[in-house]
Amino acid sequence: MVRALVLLISALFSAQQPPAPPAVGTGAEGSAGVSVSIDPTLAQEPEVEWMCPMPQDSDIRMKGPGKCPRCGMTLVPGLPEPQEFPVHISTRPKVLRVGQEAQLAFSIEDPKSLKPVKDFEIVHEKLYHLFVVSQDLKFFKHTHPEMQPDGKFLLGVTFPKPGLYRILSDFYPKGATPQLIANTVMVPGAGFKLETAKLDPDLTTKQTEGFKDGHAVPGNIEVELTMDPPQPIVGEKTLLFFRLKPGSGMELYLGAWAHMMAASADLVDMIHSHPFLVTDPIDSDYKQLQFNLIFPRTGVYRVWVQMQRLGVVNTVAFNIPVSDLK
Repeated sequence: MVRALVLLISALFSAQQPPAPPAVGTGAEGSAGVSVSIDPTLAQEPEVEWMCPMPQDSDIRMKGPGKCPRCGMTLVPGLPEPQEFPVHISTRPKVLRVGQEAQLAFSIEDPKSLKPVKDFEIVHEKLYHLFVVSQDLKFFKHTHPEMQPDGKFLLGVTFPKPGLYRILSDFYPKGATPQLIANTVMVPGAGFKLETAKLDPDLTTKQTEGFKDGHAVPGNIEVELTMDPPQPIVGEKTLLFFRLKPGSGMELYLGAWAHMMAASADLVDMIHSHPFLVTDPIDSDYKQLQFNLIFPRTGVYRVWVQMQRLGVVNTVAFNIPVSDLK
């Protein structure tokens, strides 16, 4: 009787104790042999977002590799923090002469190691794009220096008049971000004078100038410009609509439908861009290129646009006035 009473009390006491928690091991089974399941989604890496490396098109994002639908560049899985790569220019002869071809050598310096850069990504079918603009903004050249075994780029240029020339280098060092670096060269000569160009607004419809097989030829496109707002405001987005007539026969030029260079009258601001949108309006005989631009300062900007039709590279320029918000 006493033994039965002791067993009953012991059973009641054990029933009042909370159950011991199961042992959990580090593997698929715990130390007590208990199977542990882990949600596989918790171990997955975050989804990689592919983006356009060009600063003006960095809003283009996709879930996988491909080409930027706006500028044609190859998408990349993220970009490092931007750093500026200095460009050093040497000339031969050292003193440039008007009307005589000079050889320009471009060397790019790694900002971390201070060593010459020799590996580059292709940007719109070329390793190096170069824009040369005279101080009066009447001379404009978009060309491509040739890479040498030592990593330098060489280019022959004939400067047509004395004065200051701004040289804008567009390149993409491997493992870095695309670069737009401006340099200045001086060409001495009779009448040399440093002064800011005086530009009058010019938004009239124009016939392009053409270039084919290394020679100047008649342009084969008529270009009309409209803007929204009609009067660009400094610091605000301006939509530039270029209507190209005829719209047939248009071809990609260096991997894009068009290339734009905008320069302030004093050549301090230089902007290289590509179309935001290209359309063929219904029941029309033109193709329309839309560029989105933010002008950083007031004044008149010279804007060049280049495109290709039937094998002819066409260039056209407008003078766009930019004002303060009133």
